[in-house]
Amino acid sequence: MLDFVGLGLFDEKDISLKGLEKIHNADKVYVEFYTSILMGTDLEKMEELYQKKITVLSREDVEQHAEEWIADAKDMNVVFLTGGDTMVSTTHVDLRLRALDMGIETFLVHGASIASAICGLSGLQNYRFGKAATVPHPYVTSRGSRVISETPYDTIKMNMENGLHTAVFLDIDKDKGYMTVNEALEILLEVEEKRGEGVMADRISVGIARAGSPSPVVKADYAQALKSFDFGEPLHILIIPASLHFVEAEALVKLAGAPDEILEDMD
Repeated sequence: MLDFVGLGLFDEKDISLKGLEKIHNADKVYVEFYTSILMGTDLEKMEELYQKKITVLSREDVEQHAEEWIADAKDMNVVFLTGGDTMVSTTHVDLRLRALDMGIETFLVHGASIASAICGLSGLQNYRFGKAATVPHPYVTSRGSRVISETPYDTIKMNMENGLHTAVFLDIDKDKGYMTVNEALEILLEVEEKRGEGVMADRISVGIARAGSPSPVVKADYAQALKSFDFGEPLHILIIPASLHFVEAEALVKLAGAPDEILEDMD
């Protein structure tokens, strides 16, 4: 058996009782931290609470050499741990399919996901979210040119045209670190300045930091102002809303400190 267990949002205590039971009954426990990471804990605290030795898998272990550790589940109970929900990442879906192809039974234990947490924290309605986007760190080519991806800008534009909000995930890079809401807004506003299509100009944006922690930060403001707000430590996520329902506007004012003026002329 190969059990996929989602760990939740912030620390080792976010795991479900069902997930904890799976770990206790496991012969081997693996975890990956490259698609998501629990900022409120570390491996030592996890092993102390779960009472199991946990092996950390690298990106290469998961994406290139998965069959080597998945094979353990042919004659042992193996648990694979991930931050958030266990099947949000397409990488994890691929692992499950590989296991099934190897004749290994799988089971899912879901965990709290940032996809639903951002709705609860901001008051934005989950059914109004369109395709998500990711803002990658800019990079410099071999010729010294700085390259910024415009794909997130295009995704936000498409969603807005359909009246849909955009969840904007922020890059995690082993060398450049965790992207902040501030950096992501700077990049999107730089694309706006280049293209001038009105996607980010005077646009209410919502930044969330440390969802699932005892003291998450949720702040909404116009993009130009929000880029200067101090969100503190990672992890951060950005939301670019489309047109707001009056309940959503009220929520952003009361829950996220948005300017009162957004309550005017609501649907």
